[in-house]
Amino acid sequence: MTNPNDPSLGPDKPETSPRQSTALVLFVTTMVQALVTMNVVIPAAIAPEVAQAHGVPSSLIGLQIGLVYGGAMILSTLSGTLVRRWGAIRTSQTALILSAFGGAMMAMPSLFALIPGAMICGFGYALTNPPASHLLTRVSGGRGRNLLFSIKQTSVPLGGIAAGVMAPPVALTFGWQTALFVGAVTALIFAMAIQYIRATWDADRSPSISLRRNPASDMGIMWNDPRLRLFAFSAFCYSAVQLCLTTFAVTMLVADLDFGLVEAGLVLAVLQVAGVTGRLWWGWLADKISDGNAVLLAIAVLSTATALVTTQLTPGTERLVVYGLLAIFSFGAVGWNGVAMAEIARLAPQGLISTATGAVLVVTFAGILVGPPVFTGLHSLIGDYTLTFGMFALISAIGGGFVLAARRQNSA
Repeated sequence: MTNPNDPSLGPDKPETSPRQSTALVLFVTTMVQALVTMNVVIPAAIAPEVAQAHGVPSSLIGLQIGLVYGGAMILSTLSGTLVRRWGAIRTSQTALILSAFGGAMMAMPSLFALIPGAMICGFGYALTNPPASHLLTRVSGGRGRNLLFSIKQTSVPLGGIAAGVMAPPVALTFGWQTALFVGAVTALIFAMAIQYIRATWDADRSPSISLRRNPASDMGIMWNDPRLRLFAFSAFCYSAVQLCLTTFAVTMLVADLDFGLVEAGLVLAVLQVAGVTGRLWWGWLADKISDGNAVLLAIAVLSTATALVTTQLTPGTERLVVYGLLAIFSFGAVGWNGVAMAEIARLAPQGLISTATGAVLVVTFAGILVGPPVFTGLHSLIGDYTLTFGMFALISAIGGGFVLAARRQNSA
């Protein structure tokens, strides 16, 4: 079992660590996750081209996302230890390099290369949040923490937007492999660009920490703290609902509501904008009322309500109503991440913020892996996407229940 008081662990907030510019820390951490996310999303953004090259249906390229999050879940158990041993910047550079290498592998004209390439991209994705939590906690000191974490979490939709803007035209003009290589090279350039701050920002690393650790010991930091454990369970639920919304919204619009594919794509863009806006709003609100837990409860209520109202959508529903409802759904269901990361940082034992974050992310990624298959299974039984979203209202409510239980632990 890991001892939080073990001095070899290396503190997240040492008194002797240099004070970096908050704006620069926010820029670096946001860019790292945005670029890694971009490389994850590029294959989906050019799925028809990739599928044609491999001679498989476009729908099968979606399995790449599952492989990415499977890889992320595997390496998340070690991510906190890497931050303490190597430092946050070296770990972030490793994330970028793994992302670039995985993207380059996926560019090879073989499905056998795409599979490990996707998993390597997932390894890189696992190493984005723990170092960011370490750095952002160090510069925030608790002031404006929720908003800082929420701004950083906009990196995920921003990375998706970057992939959507860059990859299709590059693929159509120069070939699908070029789009993946552009993403890989961009990540490598940024990894080299942040080398100049490494010595200063990683001054708190502890090179003596062994990497030969039992992953279960780091998971124990989360599991043995009732509040962190409950937040992990809530993150499982929230992430499952989030990914199902972004994954199945277009299909629901086309199959159940008679939208054209182009218009459904426009709604998806609206969802992304609403998600980014939600992350900023909820982060600001959590700092304003000094209660991230209450904000996460509000998000659960909003997500549950909008999922239930989604069951009432029909082909005859006014388009503006559909746009508005799904935007509100995304505002809640996609907006939770930053506040949740800030709450984990607040609850984590001194010196173990990156480790606690990595442990909770293992459970979070499990929700991402489980959510879509469960949604698909429910749809096969129900036969209607709108009603299936209504069933997922229960998942949002359960997530809120875990947050409420954690709140009661706080007051106990």
